[in-house]
Amino acid sequence: MAVFLLAMVALTFADVVGRRIFGKPIYGSNDITEHLMALVVFCGLPLVTVAGAHLSIDLFDKLVSKPWMAWWRVLSSVLVVVVLGVVAWLFVKHGLNATRISEVSQALRIPRGPLYLFMAVSCGLSALAALLIAFYGPMVDPNDAHKEDAL
Repeated sequence: MAVFLLAMVALTFADVVGRRIFGKPIYGSNDITEHLMALVVFCGLPLVTVAGAHLSIDLFDKLVSKPWMAWWRVLSSVLVVVVLGVVAWLFVKHGLNATRISEVSQALRIPRGPLYLFMAVSCGLSALAALLIAFYGPMVDPNDAHKEDAL
């Protein structure tokens, strides 16, 4: 993920320098940036899911943290599993269709099918991680005393 992010930053920097200083942008940089952005996001999705680090609204945290509300945490995790499973299935469907029709990016003609299938695998791994969280909780370091404070 870090390598893809570094490549995206370097490409964007080189493209801006080429465009502003030399008047020669990097041909196809938009296509490459699009693909790198998808790779960064979907490489990170399973990691964020397994750590339980998704954005959440803590409006009812005091109520939900009670032992008798454990069913709510399990229910919400199962809902996340279902949503991620559906998204993974849709990416598989679109990936197979993109491969069948040879869908490519606009400028560089990079095949889109493998990217969609990578996204499907990422969503599938995230669904599996969410299922594990439903029963075992997020996989965090118990010795980490770092607490984030609201602004």
